[in-house]
Amino acid sequence: MDELARSMPGFVDFKTFTADDGERVSIIEFDSAEHQAAWRRHPEHAAAQGRGRSDFYASYDLSVCEIVRRSRFP
Repeated sequence: MDELARSMPGFVDFKTFTADDGERVSIIEFDSAEHQAAWRRHPEHAAAQGRGRSDFYASYDLSVCEIVRRSRFP
């Protein structure tokens, strides 16, 4: 999915983090709600989500967020 997400219009960044207990979080950032919605509806992505639900994950939590404020250093 990383490669597919990176090919989508408006793609900004893709990061995945895994905790010591195996819990995983992926953060996929797009430049607009419209581009994020196109990613959500992409047939290959939808199929991968279905496979995740049926074959890999007992549960999941999905959040769609907007950045209200960002600070960076340096």
